[in-house]
Amino acid sequence: MNSWLTRLSKAAELDSRLIVGLMSGTSLDGLDVALCRIKGSGLATHLELLGFETLPYEEKFKDDVRQVFSKREIDLEKLTLLNAYVGRMHGELVLTCLSRWRVVPSSVTCIASHGQTVYHAPQRIHRQAGYPDATLQIGDGDHLSVSTGIPVLSDFRQKHVAAGGEGAPLALYGDTILFSSDEEDRVLLNIGGISNFTYLPRTQQKGPIICTDAGPGNTLIDALTKKLFDKPYDADGTIASSGTVIVELLQALMDHRFFSEPLPKTTGPELFNLQYLEAAQLKARGSNASPTDLIATVTEFTVQGIVRTLRQGIPGQQYGLYASGGGAHNRFLLKRLSESLGLEVRKTEVLGLGGDAKEAVLFAILANETLCGSAIATGAGPQLMMGKISLPG
Repeated sequence: MNSWLTRLSKAAELDSRLIVGLMSGTSLDGLDVALCRIKGSGLATHLELLGFETLPYEEKFKDDVRQVFSKREIDLEKLTLLNAYVGRMHGELVLTCLSRWRVVPSSVTCIASHGQTVYHAPQRIHRQAGYPDATLQIGDGDHLSVSTGIPVLSDFRQKHVAAGGEGAPLALYGDTILFSSDEEDRVLLNIGGISNFTYLPRTQQKGPIICTDAGPGNTLIDALTKKLFDKPYDADGTIASSGTVIVELLQALMDHRFFSEPLPKTTGPELFNLQYLEAAQLKARGSNASPTDLIATVTEFTVQGIVRTLRQGIPGQQYGLYASGGGAHNRFLLKRLSESLGLEVRKTEVLGLGGDAKEAVLFAILANETLCGSAIATGAGPQLMMGKISLPG
């Protein structure tokens, strides 16, 4: 047997594994790197977060990715070059973190890499007859593996699509493993570029688990804040809190079939973007609104998208609501969410895992499941193991 495959096979039988989880979201803030010690698998998994860091991207790199991000027509050469470049760059960033943490690369079992999403195309959105759900992430696993000397599991979303899912949200599996509770029903809400949540009924009830996208998260807020205020995001919701929601524009933004489609469902910046906002402004005759009021309105759009989807999937129920992702740092957004739902919104830190690290950790969990040979049956998505394996040599 290939020596690298032998090594991975033996690692699956060890008491614990050292796995680096990587996440690069649609907000393009930077690469989240989580160093995890994982014991066991499935619902018997025990995870210890040994190190976490977000390494910010340079503006030039962000601009390069934006040239191919969420666009139907792009420079194919640029996409091809970025696929290799992102893999190598992520490799350099991983080695930087391991050096800071004084971890020898050869002691790491594997890297779990999400890659960089550049296009998400569920059939419900593209509506092209004969074509399936599809999604595309760049950051080639072979380049990442060779540059670090560590085996890599990557391209997780493709198996989900191949098995009948839409490629998202994959938080379902890690949320089920890490956050299932005997004591309360829980909602794990991630507010990244897109908002998604996992609903976990308390384990003894054995009710249906729900995992779905809920609409825009930070994607419109960040894009509009950059355009109108030349800031990367609305820190703490300061701009939004000083503005007034434009009711007619909010109604136009909410007037999309996505919010009435059955659960689960996925979406992306391919739909909820500045062009979508401009179309809604024309419909609502709100093109002359002040910049502050526009930020207030798109922030409320994020809130109401989450509220409507939660009520669609979990009508009239009480549950513990735990937020993570970049949007969990927007205090005004969380305040509005709490007011709209009549529930306290807490952060995942109270459950023992920092919200910034959560997504990278969840991909480390997926890699561990693949190595250890289990496929979690959640009832809310395909029962499968995910991740293509790339070897250093």
